Amino acid sequence: MKLLILAGGYGTRLYPLVKDTPKALLDVVGKTLIDHTFDKFLSLKDLEEVVVVTNDKFNDILTSWAQGRNGKPFPVRVINDGTHTPEERLGAVGDILFVLDKAGSNTDWAVVGSDNLFDQGVIDFFDAARRNAPAVTIGAYDLGDIAGASKYGVVETNAMGKVVSLEEKPKEPRSTLISMCLYFFPQRSLHFLKEFIKETHKTDTTGGYIQWLYQKTAVYGFKFSGKWYDIGSIESYQEAQQFFSC
Repeated sequence: MKLLILAGGYGTRLYPLVKDTPKALLDVVGKTLIDHTFDKFLSLKDLEEVVVVTNDKFNDILTSWAQGRNGKPFPVRVINDGTHTPEERLGAVGDILFVLDKAGSNTDWAVVGSDNLFDQGVIDFFDAARRNAPAVTIGAYDLGDIAGASKYGVVETNAMGKVVSLEEKPKEPRSTLISMCLYFFPQRSLHFLKEFIKETHKTDTTGGYIQWLYQKTAVYGFKFSGKWYDIGSIESYQEAQQFFSC
């Protein structure tokens, strides 16, 4: 299995904090966002490689970061998607396909957002995901807040954990369970990504892909507990600092 950390965005909603620094390297309680994410996967025994996808603007900075993490206990490399401005960005799905073309699609892939801050470990998630394979498994989190859920992809699952509904940013959420930016894509499921692009011509959000995918084939959700935060704005960054320091 390989891990892809998504860091291809430009973080425009966090300007001026990230104008010259990638959002992935923002500090939260003494540790960068990407290190919070990276360290979650250190205990996985079958992880062959970690790939970080970024843009040309932040490529050198993240390459320097990666050089300090190599061999702990797997190789780390950065792939530059070649974009220079927010208007050129490939989008999350576009970046995933870009990396698969560069790094190979002959293995299982885990995908996680570099701004996806959570404190529960991932061992149980991958145990469940492998049982669900070849179906895709997504990480989910119960916000416990209907109004807050409207900012995210709202998920409903059945008693077996199978996704039966996913709505992106609904005005009237039907649950408080939301989709995290954490996915397990078994090798046998990867062909759906190209089918999605061919059918929809959309490359932006992974949530849009999962919304399309669960209507085509089985997708399962794994519910995380503990703390979770999505760093999307200066306000959410400040709130996360307080939340995770408690």
